[in-house]
Amino acid sequence: MTSPRTLDDWLAHCEALHPKSIDMTLERVAAVRDRLGLRFDVPVISVAGTNGKGSSCAMLDAIARAAGYRVGLYSKPHLVHFEERCRIDGQMIEAEALLPHFEAVEAARQGTTLTYFEFTTLAIMRALSQTPLDLVILEVGLGGRLDAVNAIDADCALITSIALDHTDYLGPDRESIGREKAGILRAGRPAVVSDPQPPQSLLDHAAALGVDLRVAGRDFSQAGDRQQWQWKGRTRRFHGLAYPALRGANQLLNAAGVLAVFEVLQDRLPISAQAVRQGLATVDLPGRFQIVPGQPVLVLDVAHNPQSVAALALNLDQMGFYPRTHAVFGAMQDKDLAGALAHVAPLVDAWHLTALPTPRAAEPAALQALVQAASAGREVGIRTHADPAAALAAALETADPADRIVVFGSFYTVGGVLKNGLPRLGASHVG
Repeated sequence: MTSPRTLDDWLAHCEALHPKSIDMTLERVAAVRDRLGLRFDVPVISVAGTNGKGSSCAMLDAIARAAGYRVGLYSKPHLVHFEERCRIDGQMIEAEALLPHFEAVEAARQGTTLTYFEFTTLAIMRALSQTPLDLVILEVGLGGRLDAVNAIDADCALITSIALDHTDYLGPDRESIGREKAGILRAGRPAVVSDPQPPQSLLDHAAALGVDLRVAGRDFSQAGDRQQWQWKGRTRRFHGLAYPALRGANQLLNAAGVLAVFEVLQDRLPISAQAVRQGLATVDLPGRFQIVPGQPVLVLDVAHNPQSVAALALNLDQMGFYPRTHAVFGAMQDKDLAGALAHVAPLVDAWHLTALPTPRAAEPAALQALVQAASAGREVGIRTHADPAAALAAALETADPADRIVVFGSFYTVGGVLKNGLPRLGASHVG
């Protein structure tokens, strides 16, 4: 092939390089890492878990930046632009700035096959390692132990909630999945678990490694009323905190784990109460129970497994009264879609099911059968569409200004409606 010249060229090259999209081994990544001489001289936090990873990373980033630190963040997947995966000091990296790092990985590969995820992870980590930073935050992919991010030894690991997802790769139950997530722990290095009921396999692995593990409810806790909340750790306390700007019932669990991480790192990265307040007030993460005001109101959420969709349903329930709820939904066929839809179906009056631009996506006809089963005899409207933007347009045509539209499921679904910017809805038949 001709040498890639643009970021899109490089991404196409990465997709063609390896026969599998996921290859659960770490040896190839470690070999290329060593040839790149990839290392960090500043504190590194790695974040794994089933749900809550993205929110926790966003809060770590916002609080550290509010304290005046320069932060590099690697998170995924992206909603619209690949460059969203790499943020430096809160700003998305420029595509051109990534090109030399893709070239360096290609040169260091020396024939080693890397998956798209492994290649792009190494390129972004190299970009972060060569930027003057005070803190690096790395979001782990679907697993932990064999994830490409785990080629880096983090100074502190954070494990968020653990639920059933990616069971084909990670195992059939929370104990198996907990064991995989625990793979990001390092002997003698501290870690935090923000899941209030961590699997025993995770606790056992941490004990075997001699990890100083801070567990929610044991080593740190949070409590609050309708106005404010407080946090208590081993050596620090924060009182009178406003709730995180990220909406949702589970964000307090995520925030509590984030504060425990900063307690672990306080000697190297002191954080003031004011930075905590400012960071939680300003944190922003598109697609996580994101409410876009308008007529009708629009809710965007990348919930796609039973636990995250249950949280979405709870959050929708707490929003107040809307005459009708219209759902735009598309997801991957390898998810527990029946389990996920069971939580939200009672709240939805009309469904707009969409195809997605990836072979892993469930066909709208298959989604229709699942929605009908989950609706259990209720009369609901169901239509199918070729893409998320068309599904949203159709929902808008039938929605009244006082209704709400919920776009949820895969990152492709939410990204598909954000492709041309944040939609501001004004119902076509207002007035």
